Amino acid sequence: MKNELVAKAMTIKLDNTLPEYPKMEEGYRRAPDRGFRLTPAQAELALRNALRYVPEELHETLAPEFMEELKTRGRIYAYRYRPEGRIYGKPIDEYKGKCIEGKAFQVMIDNNLDFEIALYPYELVTYGETGQPCQNWLQYRLIKKYLEELTENQTLVVESGHPLGLFPSKPTAPRVIITNALMVGMFDNLKDWEIAEELGVANYGQMTAGGWMYIGPHRSRNVQHNSRRRQKISRRCGTRRSCGQAVCILRSRRHERCTAQGGEHRKRSRCFCGS
Repeated sequence: MKNELVAKAMTIKLDNTLPEYPKMEEGYRRAPDRGFRLTPAQAELALRNALRYVPEELHETLAPEFMEELKTRGRIYAYRYRPEGRIYGKPIDEYKGKCIEGKAFQVMIDNNLDFEIALYPYELVTYGETGQPCQNWLQYRLIKKYLEELTENQTLVVESGHPLGLFPSKPTAPRVIITNALMVGMFDNLKDWEIAEELGVANYGQMTAGGWMYIGPHRSRNVQHNSRRRQKISRRCGTRRSCGQAVCILRSRRHERCTAQGGEHRKRSRCFCGS
């Protein structure tokens, strides 16, 4: 499908105003050069994939910038479209949106790209060396636009950072459906994966960056620590899983007392976990 047809199908678009090139603040880690390994035809396709997000009248200016990024960084990040200054999760009422979920997702994305959280904030890498909420700043801006228009009767579908569109749904359906890093079996190898990343058609989201829900390294350690603690406690009670609504605490050999969430103590013949 030609990019012209894709552009006509996209009803929510970036405007035709060329942003000022942002100042890159010093003191923050930058992603290494990922390597340039595309053929001339593939490089042209990668450029077209990035330019599809912007109006045609801006292509002449942006094409050389994007190609330079591709050759020197191994990716097209579209640095020009990064908002100036620090990105961070602001109070939800400061975001535009037609439903609270659309605003909440914007908070989550911005939290992933916070200078104090992201591994390589200018390259949209949240953690794990490659985990990104989306591939470039064009997608970032476009996703934000879609989330501003999202209603409780719609679902936004995002494929490796590319917003496919808003689809009719219902309040009880997911507000956003995201897929990342899906490769057809015969191309499911490191060489073809790296080419797909350079082409701008595949995004590696790690576990929580691609789902927009990374909460920061210090908080992640706390989550892991507490999860491990609960698992150990549950094993004492004779089960390898946590107890759902309550965490069973070994009070005696017969497990006569359990501590429910909220600190309430209850006498029971069996623990909440069933042991």
